[in-house]
Amino acid sequence: MENPGNRRPIKARASGWAHWTAAALARGGAMPDLISATSVAFAILGAMLLLGAGVTKPAALRAPLLIIAGGCIQLRLLCNLLDGMVAVEHGRGSSAGPIWNELPDRLSDVILLAAAGYSASAGGLRFASEVGWICAVLALLTAYVRELGRDLGFPADYSGPMAKQQRMDVLTLACAVSTFEPLWGWRGQSLLIGLGVILLGTAITVVRRTRTIARQLAARAGPAGDTS
Repeated sequence: MENPGNRRPIKARASGWAHWTAAALARGGAMPDLISATSVAFAILGAMLLLGAGVTKPAALRAPLLIIAGGCIQLRLLCNLLDGMVAVEHGRGSSAGPIWNELPDRLSDVILLAAAGYSASAGGLRFASEVGWICAVLALLTAYVRELGRDLGFPADYSGPMAKQQRMDVLTLACAVSTFEPLWGWRGQSLLIGLGVILLGTAITVVRRTRTIARQLAARAGPAGDTS
């Protein structure tokens, strides 16, 4: 079950529609683990649509693929919101909840970011696939550093500037802008720029979270560095 004291701060969690939807899911017998698994399904579908858009030349066909891909990215985030609410607010968490709370997120990050890189690469852009994979690795590192801090006894650090929510929002925006690329003769550059923003922001996030842990360790050790 998700630990309420280490939950990702999400403004939408306080909204009426989120509470209503979570309550409806709980009444319907939905399990948080299944909702988490559904988030991966949306990520896979979004990735397939991104890859399809990369190899689709007619703009009239490519644009809908990108729009639906962006929708799948946001539905992935919606599942990430609702699984925790159903688990915590409605007490339906399972013993395997901590696994389902982490692994699907990590898989979804890698699948979507790598697919975006390959989609941009299909348009003939050099190193686009490599940028996508670097973003995927950095996304994993942000989670690793967060969990490292928790393992050391500190509160979970969900700080940005490019935490999961922000990464997926940038990727969704890149998908939306990509639908207009034929107007100025681009093909894949919007996705590559979006990945570049994610790469830079996620690298800063990793450094920022690591520095926070270092400061916390120094404060714990005291001015003389005594850890006893």
